[in-house]
Amino acid sequence: MSTITAPPGDRRLLGIGLALAAYFTFTCIDSSAKWLALGGIPVLQIVFLRYALHLVLVLGINLPKHGTGLVRTASFKMQALRAAMLLGATTGNFMAVRYLPLTVTGAISFTMPLFLCALSVPLLGEQVGWRRWTAIGIGFIGILVIVRPGTEAFHPAALLCLAAAVFSAFYFLLTRRMAAHDSAATQQFYVGFFATVLLAPVAIPFWVWPSEPSVWIAFFTVGIFGFIGHQLITVAHGFAPASVLAPFSYLQIIFMAASSWVIFNQPPDIWLYLGAPIVIASGLYIWLRERALHKAATSVEAAER
Repeated sequence: MSTITAPPGDRRLLGIGLALAAYFTFTCIDSSAKWLALGGIPVLQIVFLRYALHLVLVLGINLPKHGTGLVRTASFKMQALRAAMLLGATTGNFMAVRYLPLTVTGAISFTMPLFLCALSVPLLGEQVGWRRWTAIGIGFIGILVIVRPGTEAFHPAALLCLAAAVFSAFYFLLTRRMAAHDSAATQQFYVGFFATVLLAPVAIPFWVWPSEPSVWIAFFTVGIFGFIGHQLITVAHGFAPASVLAPFSYLQIIFMAASSWVIFNQPPDIWLYLGAPIVIASGLYIWLRERALHKAATSVEAAER
């Protein structure tokens, strides 16, 4: 009996759907973190919860299947550095969401592709032409429109968001480097393991239990959504290439706006409507340019064979 295989187009649609579901759960992470912070839970405890619950789920699901292979890695140091970058990104973002609307933190997070492009020059030796450097500069102009430094509307927490975007860029560079050597399950394990071990001594001694039912719900969902989101995005990349999924990440701003407005009563202001499209357009241009250059390089290699 022959096996029926879904057409590539159908698989790509499935990958896009899974990616959108992942971006929705990422919004749920930030929403849960903001709810916990407003409920009086210390930020470091929130970050600890996010990764401790993540680690428990990774062990519960993957340890019976992989055994000791789950902790086997090609580079312990690289996994530790990768986990530290994601921990820095999460900490900065969770600190910022306490003071800023989710729409603002979400828009600033879209600078990550800009930092990723800029960092690829010194770290990966890639060539970035004037067009992409121009797009990077325009993207940061969009951020200036959103945060408006020098005005009363500016909040220093915006700098935490920018720092989180830089950490995220380093994290994705290291993930790209380790993807060829370690499984997704192993990488998930080390992300949760290092963060849990590092934060336990500073989070547990100052532990605060939730005092309201809604805060108790967020207490658990912040870690559960973290695990689900990363699982979904990993599976999505198995059905569709990153070049297809990348543009859809910007749709997360819709989820962020809905959560900010409906849950926290913080609707977007006019400056977000002006600045966010600039940042998103810059990121999309860089993606299109890199895709075009990759296709051109592939064509040259094929012609030389």
